[in-house]
Amino acid sequence: MKLSADLISFSHRLGHEFSRPELLLRAVTHSSISSPTRPDNQRLEFLGDRVLGLVMAEALLGADKGATEGQLAPRFNALVRKETCADVAREIDLGAVLKLGRSEMMSGGRRKQALLGDAMEAVIAAVYLDAGFEAAREVVLRLWGARVHTVDEDARDAKTALQEWAQARGAPPPRYIEIARSGPDHAPVFTIAARLQSGEEERASAGSKRAAEQAAARALLDRLEAGNG
Repeated sequence: MKLSADLISFSHRLGHEFSRPELLLRAVTHSSISSPTRPDNQRLEFLGDRVLGLVMAEALLGADKGATEGQLAPRFNALVRKETCADVAREIDLGAVLKLGRSEMMSGGRRKQALLGDAMEAVIAAVYLDAGFEAAREVVLRLWGARVHTVDEDARDAKTALQEWAQARGAPPPRYIEIARSGPDHAPVFTIAARLQSGEEERASAGSKRAAEQAAARALLDRLEAGNG
């Protein structure tokens, strides 16, 4: 098969030319538009998550040869979490080439963090199946870039850090409020607000409550620290 012009352009942004273009097409096909003749990207997502994990574990060991497991684990989690995958997806405009059903498209699916993160993992798996581990490793390391070396800042547990910020100022711990839930039962998207007693808050959306709480806490902490800087 031949790729459409938009997928050819995307493969250039990705930095990989597919010898089996059907893999890329599957990687960008969401379950909302799948059919028996057009499989979705969920199985690829499962595989891509594992490929990404191996690449990041190897990269972290090489970047800091003296790090303990306790130091490596939060860095690893920060590099492979859905939020980071979604950030990378946005940088290469993966959302523009996603194949979505009408309802998903109308609800802003091209911008949803969970959906973008899942698709990024599926694309990594497509590269792996198309050309092997070294090709996938090269793509991942290029796209993740300096994150491997600057991950310590991102590896902080945001909820713990925000609670410590509040306690240091004599305030009670922040509250986490579920604002909305959307999407199907098998792939929900939660919107959570992290709120301080003072009324200051930030909201974030993710595919799990925990991830949304962490993202909201991180956003609020970043704003508070910027304001104090």
